[in-house]
Amino acid sequence: MPANEPTEVTDAEDGGRSAKRRKAVRYAVPVAVAGVAAATIGLVPAFAGSGSPDLPKISAQDLIAKIATSDVQQLSGTVRVTTDLGLPSLPGGLGGGAGGFGGGQGAGEKGGDGASASPQSKLMELASGAHTLRVAADGPDKQRVSIVDKAAEYSIVHNGKEVWAYDSGSNTALHSTAPDAGRHSKRKVPRGLSEGLKDATPQDLAKQALKAAGDTTSITVDGTAKVAGRDAYQLLIKPKQAASTVGSIRVAVDAANGTPLKFTLTPKSGGAAAIDVGYTNVDFAKPAASTFSFTPPKGAKVVDGDKERAKAERAHGKHAAPHAGMKDLNKDFGGLNVIGKGWTSIATIKGAGPGLPTGKDQAVGGDAGKFLDSLGEKASGSFGSGRIFSTRLVNALMTDNGTIYVGAVDKQALIDAANAAK
Repeated sequence: MPANEPTEVTDAEDGGRSAKRRKAVRYAVPVAVAGVAAATIGLVPAFAGSGSPDLPKISAQDLIAKIATSDVQQLSGTVRVTTDLGLPSLPGGLGGGAGGFGGGQGAGEKGGDGASASPQSKLMELASGAHTLRVAADGPDKQRVSIVDKAAEYSIVHNGKEVWAYDSGSNTALHSTAPDAGRHSKRKVPRGLSEGLKDATPQDLAKQALKAAGDTTSITVDGTAKVAGRDAYQLLIKPKQAASTVGSIRVAVDAANGTPLKFTLTPKSGGAAAIDVGYTNVDFAKPAASTFSFTPPKGAKVVDGDKERAKAERAHGKHAAPHAGMKDLNKDFGGLNVIGKGWTSIATIKGAGPGLPTGKDQAVGGDAGKFLDSLGEKASGSFGSGRIFSTRLVNALMTDNGTIYVGAVDKQALIDAANAAK
């Protein structure tokens, strides 16, 4: 068979989507990808085989449709996790934030009873370094994700209305109910399962990236690969906008069932992938029922996640939602806004604080200026002055007046955005 030739997807070919939806996803997805890269998940290469399988030709449009119509409900496998954003390793204790199992903050807050078992407490650990995940699913009501480290294991188990999170390191289990995760629900995971950890598979990351398709994106089929012992097509996604720091996203798609098996995001600066996702092995047979059973080990501290959620609701309002923290952010900081288009979208936060120390402040304090110089470089323009903090994928400009500009864009794009907003 002839090799798969690159075929590009354009807006004209995507007539099934409304203009309104296309506009929305173009603005939202690049920022979402940047957020995932900066704060949460990256999965490592799936050890592709040495040979490229000989598969029938397929267009990019048809391969995208194959992913969209894939209805794999059952699988189990192992995923290797590595991120290389140019960030220092971050201890898991820094990850305890809003969220937890109830969608509120109680279960995940620092010092909370269930902090060590809260999914949020594990997110920062996945922001750098290499990790191993074991995953399993049997329809929308049964999932299991385990993060396996050398000395401990952390697991989230969802079975019907029961959700457990267990941290073997602290021997702590967090139990919660999932009232919105019945058989009629369209959600693949209950609200109690962390919105961050639920995206810890190649499938979820690939679907997010594909939403960016439009006039700012080139999508082609770029050959084939062997991933986790299975034949796969390789979908290549490239931003067309020069200011984007994303070089490319490569998705290996199972040729038989359309399941993304590997997700690799490479920065435009080159080098190792910043986010790399892949199964090292995968089985699409029905997992054993015992996979989704959990009983706290003897002597484990068991925390009632529902009570933690109730505390959060009393503290933050009766209808505290998973995104209540973002609403508080908008209120406290005077609003979070997204400017720009496609992959060069930039999130802006006004009123983030008193701003960085000025030259006068540094002359008095000295140490503050030296510390900031070690973290970021000085920047100036008609907006005034500030500092730019960089990773291999995401850059952020914090002005002296306390406004933040952040995105998967180059430094000049941030300065231009600040100048335009002046």
